[in-house]
Amino acid sequence: MSMYMDRDDIADVDLMPNPHVPDSGDVDAELVQAEPVARSQWQLFRRRFFHHKLAVFGLVVMVLLFVACFTSQWWLPHDPNTQDILLGPTAPSREHWFGTDQLGRDYFARVMEGGKISLKIGLAVALLSTVVGTIAGSVAGFFSGWTDQILMRVTDLFLIVPSIAILAIALKTFGGTDTVIMLVLAGLFWMAIARVVRGQVLAVKEKEFVEAARAAGASNSRIIFRHLLPNCIGPIMVNMTLAIAGAIVTESTLSFLGFGVQPPKTSWGNMLADAKGNYAVNTHLLYFPGLMILITVLCVNFIGDGLRDAFDPQARR
Repeated sequence: MSMYMDRDDIADVDLMPNPHVPDSGDVDAELVQAEPVARSQWQLFRRRFFHHKLAVFGLVVMVLLFVACFTSQWWLPHDPNTQDILLGPTAPSREHWFGTDQLGRDYFARVMEGGKISLKIGLAVALLSTVVGTIAGSVAGFFSGWTDQILMRVTDLFLIVPSIAILAIALKTFGGTDTVIMLVLAGLFWMAIARVVRGQVLAVKEKEFVEAARAAGASNSRIIFRHLLPNCIGPIMVNMTLAIAGAIVTESTLSFLGFGVQPPKTSWGNMLADAKGNYAVNTHLLYFPGLMILITVLCVNFIGDGLRDAFDPQARR
């Protein structure tokens, strides 16, 4: 039998489609379906952040804590400043959820009122220090030279200053009002953010898009605020969240030492100071404000970790 087929034999062969060879229309459809969906930067950030379970947990807890503290005057069953000397300090009960303090005041109401002051100071200090540190760091990194040297030496000078001692002296001199505490703390919290922003600006300012903006005639301020700082937003946001936790802990330390928030106002640190002489018998006076500080600092750090991963362009989660 010949291994070759003549023209008549070829004409009799039924040309069946090969199941292993896909139709061209199917191939085009699969390619269209396989094309990656374009995501905006905000969608990528949101996806990465909400995949960080501890960050989401911290965000939920902080939102609930802010809402509870700043709306407490409308739903608390007891006034935080109402005294009952005859009642004195009592353990937690159904009527007083966190018990009462030495003056018979409802301790849960006092914790909510103290949280309002502590959270307000922490947030204000973080915002003020972030603005000052971002401006100082971006100017130092962009202009370099003598500008960089002067600003960084001033930053180093503030870094080596014993902060607690300076804060205590300043608050003793100008008073322990909320505004003074915020300004003094912000004056000693901007240095870390300034150094971080300077490093980021030094790394970004040599990129091609910055050179293109400079060649197009963009002013220095436009290059800084429209091209450099948006590319540094990740480290700035992370350091701002850490500044909230640091400000709350520092304010609590100062209030514990007697230099922070002064009566009749209260804060979590102030409540710890008031419990110093009585915590051996009435342990709830120490536990509840300390627990609130711990929860706040942990949640803020969880949020900072989530922001760091969300702003990381190399994240794969």
